[in-house]
Amino acid sequence: MLLWLRQYRRALLAGDLTAGVVVAMMMIPQGMAYALVAGLPPVAGIYASILPPVLYALFGSSMTQSVGPMAIVSLMTAAALAPMADPGSALYLTLAAQLALISGALLLLCGVLRLGFLASFLSRPVISGFSNGAAIVIVVGQVPALLGASLPRWHGPSALLGLGSLLLLWLAKRYGAALLRRGGCGAAAADTGARMAPMLLVIGATALVAAFDLAGAGVRTTGHVPSGLPTLGLAASPAHWRTLLSSALLIAFIVFLMSMSAAQTLAQKRGEKLLTNRELLGLGAANLASAVSGGFPVTGSMSRSAVNFSAGAHTPLASIVTAALLALALVAPTGWLALLPLPVLAATIIFAVAGMLDAATLRDAWRYDRSDALALLATSAGVLLLGVEAGVVIGVLLSMGALIWRASRPHIAVLGRIPGSEHYRNIERHAAVTLPHILVLRIDAGLFFGNVDAVCVRVEEELRARPASRDLVLVLSAVNQIDSTALFGLAELNRALAARGVALHLAEVKGPVMDRLKHSTLLQELRGPVYLSTALACQDLVKDGA
Repeated sequence: MLLWLRQYRRALLAGDLTAGVVVAMMMIPQGMAYALVAGLPPVAGIYASILPPVLYALFGSSMTQSVGPMAIVSLMTAAALAPMADPGSALYLTLAAQLALISGALLLLCGVLRLGFLASFLSRPVISGFSNGAAIVIVVGQVPALLGASLPRWHGPSALLGLGSLLLLWLAKRYGAALLRRGGCGAAAADTGARMAPMLLVIGATALVAAFDLAGAGVRTTGHVPSGLPTLGLAASPAHWRTLLSSALLIAFIVFLMSMSAAQTLAQKRGEKLLTNRELLGLGAANLASAVSGGFPVTGSMSRSAVNFSAGAHTPLASIVTAALLALALVAPTGWLALLPLPVLAATIIFAVAGMLDAATLRDAWRYDRSDALALLATSAGVLLLGVEAGVVIGVLLSMGALIWRASRPHIAVLGRIPGSEHYRNIERHAAVTLPHILVLRIDAGLFFGNVDAVCVRVEEELRARPASRDLVLVLSAVNQIDSTALFGLAELNRALAARGVALHLAEVKGPVMDRLKHSTLLQELRGPVYLSTALACQDLVKDGA
């Protein structure tokens, strides 16, 4: 913990200070916007951006991760709390903090138990499908705020402000960096400057509201934003602990998954090493800090972390600087925040989450593996039709189901010898020669209770297709494990084959697998030795059959 601080060098300070200032400017509109997505007062988004990054800096392992509110987690928070209380009510605020508390406790527990590996069980296509579905839900939910009213009606000034903001954000992203480079800015400074477009837009829109009294014309604003730091404490609702547990579990899972995705991407660029279980501890501590400071569940954000990285952050000191500046913003007069127009906040939300839409993964998955592509589409459909939590569950079940389905149907190849060599290859891919009385099968997966029956069925099919076979050689070069059920299955197969006059042989057994087999009776029941190579097995069996 705090190893980065003990090794800190003065040369890193300028980059960390710059990144801290830049991210703080980004966090004010973004934090307030994501609080609205969560159904909370805008100031809750700033509350959730002060203590959480400080605690993450103490316990996390990423040097450039920016922790705070994030679109998907905000949407999940709203989905979990909406059935229990009215958005914005006192009970709703209490439940939001309680949800962060439970999520943080679960993350801490997983970190202590070293369960970080569990995140690997959600495939990238499923993550993409979940993100796509959540992005669409968020965009649709923000349309009324963008236009000032529900479709097909809209409020003219609000719609003009909202749609104009979307256009300006798009222009800034498309042309902003190039214009700044033409003006003499360096590449890094130009990219960072272009990312500041949301903050500049918020300042400009707030000035317009004040100058032309747009609030009096019907444009909705954030309203009163209380000044001062959040009060530390935890108001809990004991009756809702059990109800919130399932939602907190899913949110904790997504928090870790999204955060690791962002942190790993940036760590690879600098050759840094992430400690998975330290990340769990850091994210858990951050969510506990959010819970006691009037916030809601938080996570690492890819967009903010990328800005933090590109702005020059070298260590978590940048996030501490950001938190300090946000705290100062609340201590200073906050009257100007009350004039911030909701259509502009809606535009920033829509523009931010639109970047989450991922068509490339669907396209690549459709070309490479249709089952992954279908899992992506099913997860998106689950989010859209059944809700965010159901979408997460569908994604997890599809990931695990695809894993089990593939493992239960291992690839098995019939091998033959490549003429003029001792190499044995799949006869469907190579012009390989087989022997009439020897059947050679290579099993390309570990053998366990879920696939041993399928392997035995395939063996019987191949033997029926080759009735002259007297010897069956199973090549286990790709088999990393054989569990007890598979061992019993192989023993039964050996006895059944022996009764029909067919001998079972093993070849190219890996060392760890061989070590386990020595503790069984299978090796003694086989007719011959375990062969070092397929070529040696076939040579020996040809001699015996001559």
